[in-house]
Amino acid sequence: MKYYITLLVLVFSLWSNAQNQTKIKFSYDNAGNQISRTLCVNCPPETGKQVKEIEAIVEEDLEKIEGEEMISYYPNPVKEELYLKWELTDDNYVTSIQLISLAGQVLNTFRETKKNNSQNILFQSYPSGVYVVLVNYKSGDPKTIKIIKQ
Repeated sequence: MKYYITLLVLVFSLWSNAQNQTKIKFSYDNAGNQISRTLCVNCPPETGKQVKEIEAIVEEDLEKIEGEEMISYYPNPVKEELYLKWELTDDNYVTSIQLISLAGQVLNTFRETKKNNSQNILFQSYPSGVYVVLVNYKSGDPKTIKIIKQ
């Protein structure tokens, strides 16, 4: 009988320790290189960050980069499509928009932007990771935006 009680206490203690484990989480870039390591003690179960599905873009959803030229974008992190919108001053305009991987490879270039004030960039065919959107202006002053693709 003592044997069974001892075994029951041992199993229960192992089970309770397994519920409150210390976990080490790793993050990797597209090339497979480790970019971060996080130690989590007594972590709650992971639910993951939920990405809001786009039904209609409202002004409150847009993340803004302010300055002489204001750029707004949504969503970040992106699943399928990134929406860019800009408001320019004087006679300045966007000459091109480039989507660049962290390795420096230009993945896509949009040149017909002079008459537009917005651009949608499809991310469906790209793997998860971090990307840079480079917005080039007529004045020669580029802006960069870091985008995370889930």
